[in-house]
Amino acid sequence: MTTRSTSLSSIFLFSSIPSPSTNSKPRKTISSFTSVQSLCNPLSISPRPLYSCRKVQRVRATTLQDEEEEITVEDAFQAKSLRETESRSTNAEPSEITPGKLESLAIKFEQSVNILLTDSVIKILDAFYHDRHYARFFVLETIARVPYFAFMSVLHMYESFGWWRRADYLKVHFAESWNELHHLLIMEELGGNSMWFDRFLARHIAIFYYFMTALMYIISPRMAYHFSECVEKHAFSTYDKFIKLQGEELKRMPAPEVAVKYYTEGDLYLFDEFQTARAPHTRRPKIENLYDVFVNIRDDEAEHCKTMKACQTHGNLRSPHSDALKEDDSGCVLPQADCEGIVDCVKKSVTPHERKQE
Repeated sequence: MTTRSTSLSSIFLFSSIPSPSTNSKPRKTISSFTSVQSLCNPLSISPRPLYSCRKVQRVRATTLQDEEEEITVEDAFQAKSLRETESRSTNAEPSEITPGKLESLAIKFEQSVNILLTDSVIKILDAFYHDRHYARFFVLETIARVPYFAFMSVLHMYESFGWWRRADYLKVHFAESWNELHHLLIMEELGGNSMWFDRFLARHIAIFYYFMTALMYIISPRMAYHFSECVEKHAFSTYDKFIKLQGEELKRMPAPEVAVKYYTEGDLYLFDEFQTARAPHTRRPKIENLYDVFVNIRDDEAEHCKTMKACQTHGNLRSPHSDALKEDDSGCVLPQADCEGIVDCVKKSVTPHERKQE
């Protein structure tokens, strides 16, 4: 009888051993449980006193309870996440998957078009202004300030229709156009607009560029901001190359008066306003020669790139001077629209209502 019970107990113990695919923690738990069972089994080969068995069982039971609770929490969390993932992947409707794919495809298409347009403009400038730097800068600055006019025009139209009001966007875009205006005035003082052909080409490109950017901004503001970012990146690289090539000569030339007044004199509120990536009063240029002027123009273009990058995320732009805790303009704020541009509205119209609330 003792032999049969011992064999049955051993069969039960071997059947309770986990498979090699399980993790290490449950294996330790079961082995400790087996040792406790062998100590307290009255049919075991080497019986122990009952009082010692109870003491060991209490200690082991406390350890087992802590370990089993930890494993139970981890296993429940993993099982729950797996079930949620499987249910989302199997029960997802086509309308829940399509907007993400459509958005990624739309972004790729928009950026491809913008790069193609930017490369076309660069080729035109390279063809006409290979060695005429100031004339090239005049054309570039005439074109560079046009998008901000288009942005403000569309934003004013939205406000006139009573759709939404974007005070920070209007302030920042006006400050950007003000900065580009002074870049243009500097190039004019340097003689960049001395030839009639340069003025004709720059202004006619600007007219076409204005209507194209306004239409692009109505359809997809993200696309318009990315296009402006591409233009500003080209301007930054152009000025950076020019500084490296002509740096020593520029250091011996005086700075234009308009540059000295803009960067060092008067109220610099608008100068701080377009630099949304930095706090106000943190950048105060020193203008001693023409080299300093072009260095600051290049740095301005870098700040424009950062601002255009921030604008590509819906509602991400904030004026550097705005403070929600101090300014209370609730009396003049129109309800904000849930979408921005035609593409964004179409994308959100095909998104289920539940996802919008999330």
